[in-house]
Amino acid sequence: MSFDFETKISAKFIDEKTIVLNPKMQNILTERGFGELQNNTLVLDSFETLYLLYNNKLELKKVNKNIIFDELIQKYTQKDDDTLTRFLLYRDLRTKGYVVKDGFGFDSDFRVYEKGNYGKKDAKFLIFAFNEGTQQKIGKLYKNIQEITQMGKEPIIAVIERRGEIIYYKINKMNFLENQSELEMKDFNFN
Repeated sequence: MSFDFETKISAKFIDEKTIVLNPKMQNILTERGFGELQNNTLVLDSFETLYLLYNNKLELKKVNKNIIFDELIQKYTQKDDDTLTRFLLYRDLRTKGYVVKDGFGFDSDFRVYEKGNYGKKDAKFLIFAFNEGTQQKIGKLYKNIQEITQMGKEPIIAVIERRGEIIYYKINKMNFLENQSELEMKDFNFN
């Protein structure tokens, strides 16, 4: 989703949340898949706030002080090590024209809508983000992927390289064979 709005969005940073009060600005953002409406206010996720700040489309104030991207990302990364990873992935997907929402269940990081389908159809893809070089337990991921594919969604693994590049892997089917000892695998003997 490109930015086809000229005015900067005004928001307030209250209780560690980004809140958009202006109804016109709420409409601009919700039409493009940003935020969640709660009690006549639009609340942006941390990665959405960072993305809009990064692209200079958001003016964020706490009391009367402007909050800038560098300050906010530092604040978020102190609380959650995955903030930078999630921001890089979110930025990459948004730049490619996808609407991206926070993941739901299955330990997924994001739900991603096919281009042009946001608000018309459910998210098609569930994205799992992994930093290059980190170890993951495959058993739980395997179970989640089975359930996701049974729901008709496509699981995608996104690997964020050390340089910040992202490589996407679409998962179709995984089969794991039970480990067997070498003796059990041999069908001949040495007599």
